[in-house]
Amino acid sequence: MFRSSRRRPVWRLGLVAVLAGGALAACGGGDGGDSSASRTRLSPMAALGEQIFRDASLSASGRMSCATCHVPATAHATNDPDVVVPSGGAGLDVPGTRNAPSLRYLALNPAFFFDGEGTPTGGFDRDGRAASLQAQAERPLLAPHEMANASVEEMVGRLAQASYVQTFKQLFGADILSRPQDAFARVTLALQQYQREDPDFAPFDSKYDAFLRGQVTLSERELRGLALFNDPTKGNCAGCHPSGRGSDGSLPLFTDFSYDNLGVPRNARIPANADPSYYDLGLCGPDRTDLSGRSDLCGAFKVPTLRNVAVTAPYFHNGRFRTLREALEFYVRRDTQPEAFYPVAGGSVQKFDDLPAAYHRNVNTTEVPYDRQRGQAPRLDDAEIDLVLEFLHTLTDGYRP
Repeated sequence: MFRSSRRRPVWRLGLVAVLAGGALAACGGGDGGDSSASRTRLSPMAALGEQIFRDASLSASGRMSCATCHVPATAHATNDPDVVVPSGGAGLDVPGTRNAPSLRYLALNPAFFFDGEGTPTGGFDRDGRAASLQAQAERPLLAPHEMANASVEEMVGRLAQASYVQTFKQLFGADILSRPQDAFARVTLALQQYQREDPDFAPFDSKYDAFLRGQVTLSERELRGLALFNDPTKGNCAGCHPSGRGSDGSLPLFTDFSYDNLGVPRNARIPANADPSYYDLGLCGPDRTDLSGRSDLCGAFKVPTLRNVAVTAPYFHNGRFRTLREALEFYVRRDTQPEAFYPVAGGSVQKFDDLPAAYHRNVNTTEVPYDRQRGQAPRLDDAEIDLVLEFLHTLTDGYRP
């Protein structure tokens, strides 16, 4: 039976530190990237990637770009908590199946691998199927529910009409458009370079970063929220979202890159879920296919960073919760008050209703705060949830004392 390991071997903390150091160097930062420094000048390829990122003309609709679903003002995530899943296609009327995640700090992710204990770790996308930022950029350009180019050739045809096409040719060769597969690869490479170089994707300039640098103090309530966040008998959030510096002093990413199955309730607002036989099972499909035989992984999704979590609603892979408070309440009351989150039929609560019954055993029911039973007190009460919320707001980028 799969359980995401929380024993946190030393190498994992070291990995975070190494990855952070490498990516921050690319962003021109020090000590986790200091936004007070002058903005790093982007390389020609990264500057081209920025133009591509913002270019809606590359889509079938002419109205969708990367920035449509990954809005800079809301940490490169959706800017509307009521948009559960984005819709694309030629008429912007083809719904997706997953909530659009933040792109912040993704340059610090490792590629997907299984650690020495067999724990799935790293990767890009919510199921880790993409091995790099470049690979992650491929699907949105072609997916029917996103930019909806029918083929690589069609997308390159649109690129040929872009205002920056001469810059593209100067960088990659005058004949590059005559080789559509190569041109497509250069588009995704430029998008990757933009995310690696632009400090906006990893600014490390939240209030909490300033606190760790000794530049500001947290309020009493924020400190109490941090203590509850870290306490393994209370929130235990740091078990998956470590809040301390890395072994080399690098600032925390608030993810251990692992995967977990939380039994998030089904979201009826996702059109695909109108089909009772449809399930999004994360690591074992349907989008990811190489692990389809690993039934023990079904229902597990990547642990996201909590940086900017206060501005990246809605929450979880299916956008089930509109507010951060609702998400925290689910964490601590899922098992003590399940009727608040799951449907009730015949007087019985239908827990874990977004998973086939055979995979209910994969849900994390042993670690704090998921180790409670009906009738027991949740690990955090309302006042303590308020404190954790106050701390989580200190993780938003762009803090100015």
